[in-house]
Amino acid sequence: MRVSAVLRGTRLSAQKGRLVADQIRGLPVERALNILAFSPKKGAVIIKKVLESAIANAEHNEGADIDELKVSTICVDEGSTLKRFRARAKGRGARILKPTCHITVTVGD
Repeated sequence: MRVSAVLRGTRLSAQKGRLVADQIRGLPVERALNILAFSPKKGAVIIKKVLESAIANAEHNEGADIDELKVSTICVDEGSTLKRFRARAKGRGARILKPTCHITVTVGD
């Protein structure tokens, strides 16, 4: 049994999200939640919410036992990039890129 949760278009770069995702891949969900709770990174808060959603989906939809669940797969893919401009000297503009990502967490036995 595998249950997943997806978050799309979150304001986090995929590279920074993968740093957090690599820490919890393959771990039991209880240990993964503890690691995310004490991680100082912005991505840890976001990934923790997606992981909690996947756990709730498994419990509610499949009737799974939370103690036996593990993080099967966690995938952080690039989303669209928001393009903004900042005014610079002499009437010019500088491009500011604001990356987004899609986070998919799958939990299973």
